[in-house]
Amino acid sequence: MTQPSLDVIAIGNAIIDVIANCEESLIEQLGLARGGMMLIDADQARMLYDAMGPAREVSGGSAANTLAGLAALGAKCGFIGQVAQDQLGEVFTHDIRAGGIQFTVPPRAGNPPTARCLIFVTPDGQRTMNTFLGASHYLPAAALDETVIADAEVLYLEGYLWDPEEPRAAMRKAIAAARKAGRKVAFTPSETFVIDRHRADFIDLIEAGQIDVLFCNEHEMAALTQQDDFETGVATLAPKIPVLVVTRSAQGAIAIAGGMREQVAAQPIEKVVDTTGAGDLFAAGFLFGHVRGMKLADCLRMGAICASEIISHYGARPETNLKAFVAERMSDLAI
Repeated sequence: MTQPSLDVIAIGNAIIDVIANCEESLIEQLGLARGGMMLIDADQARMLYDAMGPAREVSGGSAANTLAGLAALGAKCGFIGQVAQDQLGEVFTHDIRAGGIQFTVPPRAGNPPTARCLIFVTPDGQRTMNTFLGASHYLPAAALDETVIADAEVLYLEGYLWDPEEPRAAMRKAIAAARKAGRKVAFTPSETFVIDRHRADFIDLIEAGQIDVLFCNEHEMAALTQQDDFETGVATLAPKIPVLVVTRSAQGAIAIAGGMREQVAAQPIEKVVDTTGAGDLFAAGFLFGHVRGMKLADCLRMGAICASEIISHYGARPETNLKAFVAERMSDLAI
């Protein structure tokens, strides 16, 4: 097997995040599920945008956020996702390439427009996300370059994109290419509603040994295993996955690999500003350590540190020198 030229290549939604502060009362008034993520159509997107206060636009998308963190740490990354030929598509393309991430999928002509996620942030930092998936749901299997996928140590897949048929076929094709090349496949189911729709598919992938690294939070693990008790869920899932990572918000996270279990506490932070992207950046820190061959406990530490940087400001992309930020807090290791 040849040495890969990329550390991680990811497939996910190409989205622009539109973020605004709001009071708790607005969440209730709009009938939104506080702290959750809801898929919306174009009309709902216009209505919610009109209800927003002053907003900022930041390139997002779960897997793209993870890559942004990885690239900031020094990893070599590539992204596969679909934007439209419009202004937001140009913004997304510029931002991801400016972060040093390889992105070559051509924009799609015509409607629907580039995806956007309208994020309402309450005073406690909790985010309520409302996503119009637009062009991102039209990623064709033909957009995949199997030689590039085979040239990455890890293929990272975003569960959000499993919902529509076209990109789901592309992701299955990518898994086959990665497995054929002897590369690892990492996967996040992204949200419980995705699991509710596609649990059978995800269980089949796990049972068939197609997933090497699984990232989920405790609620997603409960949905996957259909076990409400945390330890029962871990005992159900861990024997089936080479590396299982479960985040628990303020309670930190655990990882199990090769029969070894490690855990990490959440990093202390002065104030939680916005939790958008916390899981994405946790995955970035963990994967960076993983592809560098670090110990399981150190991978968890890196994940927790990266997540703490993200929740200290608005948006899901690092705003500090992430490599220096992590190195300062892991001074016992060479990052």
